[in-house]
Amino acid sequence: MLSNDILRSLRYTLKVNNNDMVRILALAEMESTSANFDAWVTKEDEEGFVRCPDIILSGFLNGLIYDKRGKDDSAPELALERRVNNNTVLKKLRIAFSLKTDDIQAIMTQQNVRVSMPEITAMMRAPDHKNYRECGDQFLRYFLRGLTHRLHNVKA
Repeated sequence: MLSNDILRSLRYTLKVNNNDMVRILALAEMESTSANFDAWVTKEDEEGFVRCPDIILSGFLNGLIYDKRGKDDSAPELALERRVNNNTVLKKLRIAFSLKTDDIQAIMTQQNVRVSMPEITAMMRAPDHKNYRECGDQFLRYFLRGLTHRLHNVKA
């Protein structure tokens, strides 16, 4: 998935504006402007679209973890990935929202996607592990949609 699509989806999920997104990114000690986020959340076929660098998405996800869980000064800084794949996004969202494997399975079941526990844990493994499984675009799309549904309905 494009970093832009993920940012756009998270913006809707979190019900935040561009200024809030800049604030979340700043928690990971990265800087940007509201105008940059405006270009990054613009759809690909619309005027003003600018591709979001993976390092910005990585920083935003790290900032989201700090925003949701708090920053532990005794722990080392979260690493910024120059190349972000769907598995990285899934892992970081799992950490940020304190989700367990059961929660991810429930979210996917609610989206009418059948997935087993071993499949989910395989997506959380290191890429060089023998049981590693790649997280596909469609899986991540359904997960983001389900996460949005879950968060919006809890508050309602």
